[in-house]
Amino acid sequence: MPVFTIDKYDNITVFASSRQMERGREGIEIFSSVQELAVLAESWPAVRLTEIWNSLPGVVPVKRFAGRRIAVARIWNAIQSLKPASNVRAPAAASNKSTVRKKASARSRPVKRKNSKTARVIALLQQGGGATLKAIMRATGWQAHSVRGFISGQLGKKMGLSVQSRKRDGERVYCLKA
Repeated sequence: MPVFTIDKYDNITVFASSRQMERGREGIEIFSSVQELAVLAESWPAVRLTEIWNSLPGVVPVKRFAGRRIAVARIWNAIQSLKPASNVRAPAAASNKSTVRKKASARSRPVKRKNSKTARVIALLQQGGGATLKAIMRATGWQAHSVRGFISGQLGKKMGLSVQSRKRDGERVYCLKA
């Protein structure tokens, strides 16, 4: 009979038998039936059930479940298709739950649009002399601090663009470095 373990990072591991399982690790909970999973899940917050479900391979992510029993039943059915670990130790307790979130968010990343505010700002910055802070504010409808944060965070850090800032005639001007 397969035995399942779940750690504090919501990593579920399947073992063909309880003999293969590594014991004594902190934060590991063990279950081998839907009833045992239901008993464990009684003490968990509903958000944890959603996070466990969304981290399983091949499932359609959900925002929440209608009830705890439904969540447990769906999780149990989904983990039945998992293959037992073969001579592999359970995931280390230092594994990071955010890895799952990164994969899920990469899946739902929005498609780049031609007339987005990002595209408008980049087009302004690519002009010969760049664009003034006021011109960017007019084009986007943002306040000055929002424009500066966008240039630093979105363009500089996330997109990796080099943006040059200088003063021309007492006014702040931004342009993309070539």
